[in-house]
Amino acid sequence: MLVLKDLSIYRGKFCVLEGANLSLQKGKVYALLGANGAGKSSLMKAIFGEIKHKGEISFVGETLNFLQQYTWRKSIGYMPQDNNVDVSLSVLEVVLLGLMDSLGVYIEDEKVRLAAKIMQELGIIHLAQRDIMDCSGGQRQMVMFAQVLVKNPKLLLLDEPVSALDMRYQCILLNYVRKYTIKKDLITLMILHDISLAVQFADELIVLSDSKIAAKGSARCVLTQELIEKVYKVLANIFYDDRNFPVVVAKEAI
Repeated sequence: MLVLKDLSIYRGKFCVLEGANLSLQKGKVYALLGANGAGKSSLMKAIFGEIKHKGEISFVGETLNFLQQYTWRKSIGYMPQDNNVDVSLSVLEVVLLGLMDSLGVYIEDEKVRLAAKIMQELGIIHLAQRDIMDCSGGQRQMVMFAQVLVKNPKLLLLDEPVSALDMRYQCILLNYVRKYTIKKDLITLMILHDISLAVQFADELIVLSDSKIAAKGSARCVLTQELIEKVYKVLANIFYDDRNFPVVVAKEAI
């Protein structure tokens, strides 16, 4: 379980998040929603131990301590929003960098096979020998996702993991996230701007607004016209598809 207790995050004197309390369960995918500047990335960075916070963050009984960041991060797979790679390495080498903590002068065949298996499942094995600098933005995003998975994390933090992907690869990546989360019984928290993707692939939504957690729960319970208006400053209609998933259609900004 990942637990946030009275969590507050400040950037200078500006309060990004105040007094947040949250419990996330194993085997579930959570989508973090909110308008631009709501603090989604800051919250994710705080959980990873990248920025300071007030309050408590604990995962499987261990509390985040800035003196033990290296140990804390070992079980976390974090994919930040900015995944620029400016070195000339093959795609396979970039994926293997996810195992940097355990890599030596010689890379065992087992680790190469693991990386290749993940790349195969993600549909990018054909890129294995290509220079990462020659890959498109969407291809790089898939490569960095594979790099995160190869370390076998217990907690997945994904900041806009599909922002550069076309519709097909959005489905491939997010379907894999769901299956992987269930198979490994881990916790996945991902930031998404596309509400329809969040509805389809997340078990629960967490909505940030006005430095607070405005709502948490299933999409059907959370997504209301009132919440969309408050959080996104948009008038919207909400319909339901053949799976009974809510579909949000924006009408106009207010």
